[in-house]
Amino acid sequence: MSLLEETIGANFARAVGQHADREALVEAAGDGRADAARRWTYAELAHDVDAAARGLLAAGVAKGDRVGIWSPNCAEWTVIQYATAAIGAILVNVNPAYRAHELQFVVRQNGMRMLVVAPSDRTSEYVAMARTALAECPDLRELVFLPAPPAPGEAVFEPGVPASGEETTWEALVARAGEVPASAVEERAAMLSAEDPINIQYTSGTTGFPKGATLTHRNILNNGFAIGELLGYTPEDRVVIPVPFYHCFGMVIGNLAAYSHGCATILPGRGFKPDAALRAVQDFGGTSLYGVPTMFIAELALPDFGSYRLGTLRTGVMAGSTCPVEVMERVISDMHMEGVAICYGMTETSPVSTMTRAGDSLAQRTGTVGRTMPNLESKVVDPATGETVERGAIGELCTRGYAVMAGYWDQPDKTAEAIDADGWMHTGDLARMDEDGYVMIEGRIKDMVIRGGENVYPREIEEFLYRHPDIQDVQVIGVPDPTYGEELMACIILRPGAQPLTAEDIAEYCKGELAHYKVPRYVDIRDSFPMTVSGKVRKVQMREEAVARLGLGEASPA
Repeated sequence: MSLLEETIGANFARAVGQHADREALVEAAGDGRADAARRWTYAELAHDVDAAARGLLAAGVAKGDRVGIWSPNCAEWTVIQYATAAIGAILVNVNPAYRAHELQFVVRQNGMRMLVVAPSDRTSEYVAMARTALAECPDLRELVFLPAPPAPGEAVFEPGVPASGEETTWEALVARAGEVPASAVEERAAMLSAEDPINIQYTSGTTGFPKGATLTHRNILNNGFAIGELLGYTPEDRVVIPVPFYHCFGMVIGNLAAYSHGCATILPGRGFKPDAALRAVQDFGGTSLYGVPTMFIAELALPDFGSYRLGTLRTGVMAGSTCPVEVMERVISDMHMEGVAICYGMTETSPVSTMTRAGDSLAQRTGTVGRTMPNLESKVVDPATGETVERGAIGELCTRGYAVMAGYWDQPDKTAEAIDADGWMHTGDLARMDEDGYVMIEGRIKDMVIRGGENVYPREIEEFLYRHPDIQDVQVIGVPDPTYGEELMACIILRPGAQPLTAEDIAEYCKGELAHYKVPRYVDIRDSFPMTVSGKVRKVQMREEAVARLGLGEASPA
């Protein structure tokens, strides 16, 4: 597979030329009515992208300027993604869950010039917080307010009349396209290189403030294209994207994989609702569906799951965390996703570095994260020495190649900590690689538990406990212990109708199956797990909560 040495704008223009009259984008209405959906062909989407790009030029956005978008999924998100790429502005993805302090941190950290803002809703006063950031952050010059969703029930507040000349509406920005000649976007495009930074995504760090992973056209276009190739995408495919655009999953694995293959994208809603995702598949003929395992679990658990017509599905992507075997079996059999792939990676690798392939076995799709992507390299090293370990041994997974980020924005010290002198990105994940190149993730280095001098890998215990008939999901963490340094806690989500499990119940279940030092001492029954934006469980937060609840202090092994 050859690398694409072109910009995102050039790639999109080629797709438009080849598929002008094909459907490109469908945004389902919030009330689920198919006849109320908004739809674009490739030609229509290109028209809107061009208008937005010219509007940005009229507003004075220069090559390299940072333009943020703070919004849940919507059609305008896709338009601004391609409009900024067309003129060489750097799109900054802002997590819609951020509040005022977090928003101002990222605005200041990258010197954001313009922020595109969602209308306020029942959970977030986006407009008020954005106006505060405008007043507090000197580099931020303009706010652009997106329109409210066309369907009832989602948006509550309109932005109203702009408070100053530093504010405008999306409609007004697009209307400014007439202020610049039609050739202006082409002239700007001629100044761009595939190596230019085009996107900043803030990592969902569990400690401290997030870092801005800076990604180029070459990084994310090639990653999206390769994913689409391995999924076998053609212009006949219709990709249902209930995962967020503000993370690589939606923006790269979703939009870039789809549009680089002439596919249509389907947006079920502004946030994830399992029924809306399945309705989108049914009503719009989805052939590919994305999600983290918990999303697929929620879809399969719908009381009326059997009523949805999902026969058009053939493939999809599952990422973020390990998929239990029985969930994968149902996704393949009951959702018709025989080609579903497991993707692994991180924001810093654009994001996918390993992926399962068509024809991989059930065991390979549940026990591994696949093999290294084309045009990338992987190795597993001893974290202490940096030396490559033998096949099958546990060490830190490292990635090298086109997908490795340009660096953390304005943080050369953090960049040097993550990417070594030979160009290897150190993932911080413990992994094994078998003789065939399949990679098994054992957990984060920081999640490894040391109990009485024994290294314990939570993933092994989690995989065993998944077999318990009453356990729907489980995460194993380490908590302080005065005798052993750390002890194990199993955090469990029960299946509906199951009776609560005790530590004694779990110990009995593990008896004769796991070594004594791998048996959890504590059990915590929960309704849900705290998650990062990429669908990974925040074990650090769970550990902090457990320490506080149990009244444990930090301890050293005896």
